Amino acid sequence: MERMRGIDAGFLYMEAPTLHMHTIKVAVLQPSPGWDSSLESLTRAMAERMHLLPPLRRRPVPVPFGMHHPVWIEDPDFRLERHLRRAAVPSPGGARELDALVSEIASAPLARDRPLWELWLVVGLRDGRIAAVAKIHHAVADGVAIAGLLANVMAPEPPGALPPAAPWEGQAAPSATALARGALLDRARAACGLPRLLAKTARNLWRLRRQRDRGAALPRPMLDVPRAPFNGALSAERRFATAALSLTEVKAVKNALGVTLNDVVLALVAASLRRYLEARRALPPRSLVAEVPVSTDAPEDGPRISGNRVANIFTFLHTDVADPIARVHRIHETMVAGKAANGLLGPELFAEWTEHTPGPVYAWVVRSYARWRLADLLRPPINAIVSSVPGPRQRLHWSEGSLHALYSVGPLVEGVGVNVTAWSYVDRLNVGILACPDLLPDPHEVGDGMQDALEELRSALAVAA
Repeated sequence: MERMRGIDAGFLYMEAPTLHMHTIKVAVLQPSPGWDSSLESLTRAMAERMHLLPPLRRRPVPVPFGMHHPVWIEDPDFRLERHLRRAAVPSPGGARELDALVSEIASAPLARDRPLWELWLVVGLRDGRIAAVAKIHHAVADGVAIAGLLANVMAPEPPGALPPAAPWEGQAAPSATALARGALLDRARAACGLPRLLAKTARNLWRLRRQRDRGAALPRPMLDVPRAPFNGALSAERRFATAALSLTEVKAVKNALGVTLNDVVLALVAASLRRYLEARRALPPRSLVAEVPVSTDAPEDGPRISGNRVANIFTFLHTDVADPIARVHRIHETMVAGKAANGLLGPELFAEWTEHTPGPVYAWVVRSYARWRLADLLRPPINAIVSSVPGPRQRLHWSEGSLHALYSVGPLVEGVGVNVTAWSYVDRLNVGILACPDLLPDPHEVGDGMQDALEELRSALAVAA
């Protein structure tokens, strides 16, 4: 039994009928000729690998009266067949057909009475390919941890024999008395650290205030956020779209402008959203604001396969700047200031405070906000979520084939109807876009707009040269 960290538990508290806190991973695979695509074959393959994916055998157990965060236990009733599905896409089996199926998968929540994941085997893709669509709750793992899990089952060379499985057995769910006693003890220990945390917070806020005028202006959530058509109350339905950009071309832009890859990704999203809004005569005069999740893992921490180690940087997308090259530089300046502010505030400070979050209160606020559709009345906290995760640089293989492409996307939050996530893989930048169709009917427009924005930047650089 292990106490869930506050930052992980927060994703459980945030869930509501219109808020699904799962992430979506889409692996397009090229299987070996004659590979058995039945559900029985998938079940056998997963059973052979479950010892390499330990977080997928754990389920959450709530504490009575929400006295503390839930605990993880090894599910005593774990059965693979409850997590595996099989589906086929219609002809011609292209990216749009796969995206439509993923949209349906993303629109349903995960059951809470079992480990928080599903895996769909999708057949019918062109060129004999298949897809593995994983739906994993954000409480289980973030993007870095998912990459670690992927590394456990795939490798740059076709893997040989799997390492032997360690003995495993489920755990009986603790009694309500044991859960309550453990919650009280853990709360008491955490309370002993509150004076230190308060002093640390005051000290870091003072440092941040002294430095605030030395860099670019940073946006304040809600206060500096304009309203856009894709901001409002969510429905339960989701739309998923993919786009694939040349990583070589994106890096060429990065190198030419002296910025980071993440800056270029943000600029491509900014240009695409700007064009989308201009076409609808809805571009606000003030810049859109994005939330950018960043990893707080330290290099010495080593690989990680579970949990969340993230902080959020809020940045202007500078959609009020018409020149594409100037927009990239402005985004770069804002992100530099945001990273500096995050460093001064302390990347783990937010996670430390979440240990003291009163779960029932947090959950009630989130669900009430969604149920009363307050996002239609109030300013959005941000306009969009944009993240970039460095993926494998070498082509990965599994025992029966190779990984052709990899897409990922995180959840939406109330009032924010679009999430854009970019994963690099070999020579491609694969982009996953999730949207609420009530607010942004076709997220393919955002993906297509990013490709157009890349061409625009390349052309502008050629003219400048």
